[in-house]
Amino acid sequence: MLKVGPYEFGSRLLLGTGKFPDFQIQKQAVDVSGAQILTFAVRRMNIWEANQPNFLEMIDVKQFTLLPNTAGATNAEEAVRIARLAKASGLCDMIKVEVIGDTKTLLPDPIETLKASEMLLEEGFIVLPYTSDDVILARKLQELGVHAIMPGASPIGSGQGIINPLNISFIIEQATVPVIVDAGIGAPSDAALAMELGADGVLLNTAVSGAKDPVKMAAAMKMAIEAGRLSYEAGRIPKKRYATASSPVEGMSVV
Repeated sequence: MLKVGPYEFGSRLLLGTGKFPDFQIQKQAVDVSGAQILTFAVRRMNIWEANQPNFLEMIDVKQFTLLPNTAGATNAEEAVRIARLAKASGLCDMIKVEVIGDTKTLLPDPIETLKASEMLLEEGFIVLPYTSDDVILARKLQELGVHAIMPGASPIGSGQGIINPLNISFIIEQATVPVIVDAGIGAPSDAALAMELGADGVLLNTAVSGAKDPVKMAAAMKMAIEAGRLSYEAGRIPKKRYATASSPVEGMSVV
């Protein structure tokens, strides 16, 4: 089970809900993904306005845990304000802290992320900060008491996959909370690699919503994450420079 704060989940795939061609495809993708956690940007949702369509109307929200995020925030104060709005809506007490520090790369601001996480923890939120693959920042966030670390594989929506597996592995190695790889996943092989490194989960959106067939890609991501987790638990063989016979040589007859 994936355990985040007081919650437990059978699925290790967290799915974003933006950029789908339409709500029907979005719903089908969510269904086949098996995801139990759905994330969305609070600032892009009309969750308080009547007669404004949104994805919450298309699904049975009782079947999912919703993870609002603070996308659009550029400093800690904005992130906290957005988080409070999400909590006031009664959707969930979990929040994905996202504070963007650069509009071109969309990389997170480490200082403001740390600050926002501390403020939200003091207010009783279940805090999941989105960060770069900075090993030291991940450790400092854990020391604050966050409930999960969400390092990016590569820039948001880039589809580059994990560009720095070493840092991701360092973050996982020192982790005392779940590590959920977030952002930059492009293909099922990227998601499988994240899980093979020992990640506890993967959050993705564009890789599914932007695929030619989002529903098939959602199914593929589900299987890739399950396979990657099984591979990690099974323990892969070590890499060797030279060949090793796959059949035993002892006891073989001499011809």
